[in-house]
Amino acid sequence: MSIWSLVSEASILVQIVMIILLLASVLSWVVIFQRAQVYRQAKRVTQKFEERFWSGMDLNQLFREVNAAPNLHSGSEQIFRSGFKEFSRLRQQTGVDPDAVMEGTQRAMKVAFTREMERLESNLSFLATVGSTSPYIGLFGTVWGIMNSFRGLAQLQQATIASVAPGISEALIATAIGLFAAIPAVIAYNRFSSQADTFANNYQTFAEEFSSILHRRAHTKAAA
Repeated sequence: MSIWSLVSEASILVQIVMIILLLASVLSWVVIFQRAQVYRQAKRVTQKFEERFWSGMDLNQLFREVNAAPNLHSGSEQIFRSGFKEFSRLRQQTGVDPDAVMEGTQRAMKVAFTREMERLESNLSFLATVGSTSPYIGLFGTVWGIMNSFRGLAQLQQATIASVAPGISEALIATAIGLFAAIPAVIAYNRFSSQADTFANNYQTFAEEFSSILHRRAHTKAAA
């Protein structure tokens, strides 16, 4: 009995279950490769931007450069652009309290942070769904296949292992495919979730440090 013969000779419902699981596996691998590329790119461009930010470059000059050619894959750059743009706009208004300027700036950075996290965590819920439901879908196909095997066994006058082995083997293939789809999805989801948490901590740290710099600048001007 080859694997292909077991699949081709399975019942229609079990074959449908197998097709669903294989499709889920293919889609999960597409998401895995796509997310891996997004995370690698985000890490590279974010490190590059933060090196420029902490190099001592004038913030006005840095804002003009990144605003002229924005890199949408850098979370820190998006937080910087949103915060500095709002900070500059509020400072140009007369009679605005420095604390009000900082509140508006922090709100703008928070919105940018939320958007970046939504972009990083996109499609992770699909991996979680595949990882949690695929074994049960495969188990459903297995149970159904074994039920059919025993129903056929009841019609035989003399039952042997050889008579039920093909049907049970066909049913167990569904469980195997379910695990094949679930295991990579679970591993990838855990890894990407951990990386997303790391990005979130880095972005929050950058936003707080950048906010401190702007806070000093806003209150220095108010004191002057």
